[in-house]
Amino acid sequence: MDSPTLTSSPAPGTLHAPTAGPGPALMGAHTLLGNDVYNRDALSLGDIKEFMIDMATGHIAYAVLSFGGVMGLGDKLFAVPWSALKLDTVNKRFTLDVLREALKEAPGFDKEHWPSMSDATWAHAVHSFYGTSLARPS
Repeated sequence: MDSPTLTSSPAPGTLHAPTAGPGPALMGAHTLLGNDVYNRDALSLGDIKEFMIDMATGHIAYAVLSFGGVMGLGDKLFAVPWSALKLDTVNKRFTLDVLREALKEAPGFDKEHWPSMSDATWAHAVHSFYGTSLARPS
């Protein structure tokens, strides 16, 4: 899938107003599907397969990341809190501050058995793993 067209910024993860088009501050969800996610060691952690929207707020709650499979087989899915992902506009990708080995131990699921994402116990486990807050944005 094509990577989104992102403009350069002075520092990775720093957003600024685009000169033309939607830019990195406001993007269509379809342009982000399939985008690669890397950790701070520049190791690939997988790619974004889906977005989960909090219908009460209208904000993205989770990006569903696929990791570990070969050609879509045997991969594990992870619901990563949106606030845990950072946009790297220089390298035109997302970063997630987690070691690759640690991701193997993250709360995950397979494509045939999705968790109940509204379950408080599940949400607490996910947010605890990634070090993010359960609080909803206003």
